[in-house]
Amino acid sequence: MSGNTVFDIRGVNHLALVCRDMAKTVEFYRDVLGMPLTKTIDLPGGMGQHFFFDIGNGDSIAFFWFPDAPPAAPGIAAPSGLPAMGDMKSAHGSMNHIAFNVPAEKFDEYVARLHERGVQTSMVLNHDDSEWQVAPQMQDGVFVRSVYFFDPDGVCLEFAAWTAQLGGDAHVRHDPMRADGTKAVGMIVKDALLQ
Repeated sequence: MSGNTVFDIRGVNHLALVCRDMAKTVEFYRDVLGMPLTKTIDLPGGMGQHFFFDIGNGDSIAFFWFPDAPPAAPGIAAPSGLPAMGDMKSAHGSMNHIAFNVPAEKFDEYVARLHERGVQTSMVLNHDDSEWQVAPQMQDGVFVRSVYFFDPDGVCLEFAAWTAQLGGDAHVRHDPMRADGTKAVGMIVKDALLQ
């Protein structure tokens, strides 16, 4: 699988979200999930705060706190339910969820650790290419294992562990859908030719 030949993109510098309570956000991301704070900013003119947490590999997740921000909009700006436990749809242009990459060999241990820390999670989903795209247990066709949970503001989070090398014809084979519900036939062939 080849990398990006147009831009030298080196991962996610940071993803910036908005929280209702920065103190609760720090308690959750630093104290429950163990992500160190790396930068805190009081924005000028009393506009709010901007805090950054280390998520590994030099990447960060950041939060703004604005004293006059509108309330959360579950089902619009974020899903109202966890996958396999409710409605996971969100609006166009929204951020549906964040998947944190965790080691496959520690996945079950990390799920147990979330529970020990009082985090309510979805069931473990072993994603595969079967009809329902989930296997009841780990098997050869599983390409990623996932568990989902919410942060204090209803941001949907995921611990994800890759269990297969992705790319190539085995994993890239579906033509993308257009807004009108038709398939953009041939786009995947074009992608394969670029590699």
